[in-house]
Amino acid sequence: MARGVESIRRTALGVLGAVLLLIGVALLVLPGPGLLLVFAGVVLLARAVPALDRFVAPVRVRAMRAAEESVASGWRIAGSVLVGLFLLTAGVVWGLVPELPYSGWATGASLIISGFVLFALLVWSRRRVRAARRGSTPESEGAR
Repeated sequence: MARGVESIRRTALGVLGAVLLLIGVALLVLPGPGLLLVFAGVVLLARAVPALDRFVAPVRVRAMRAAEESVASGWRIAGSVLVGLFLLTAGVVWGLVPELPYSGWATGASLIISGFVLFALLVWSRRRVRAARRGSTPESEGAR
């Protein structure tokens, strides 16, 4: 019985990881937190398939670097906020205007959720960068 539960757990982790990985790869060329979703997908896939564990560390380094770069300047933060506001607005419009292609609240809700995810990741990235800056000393900054 425990073996069956473990098999189901690994399958669920593998499927969820693959979905996150595919969405993350799509978001590498579209606006969104692509590398963070690729990282989340790789982590889940590595839990399902331990042989994939060697890919977690390199993807984590790149994803964290991308998260830090996304809040490196006021212009980048402003651009991200504008994209998030656009996603929220587009979601409402797609939900309310039936003449648009693929109109309806399913499309609208996915756009709105994407906007909120973008804002959440933006806040998380900003807090992470601020905490890292507070934790570093001038001496360690010169050593970099």
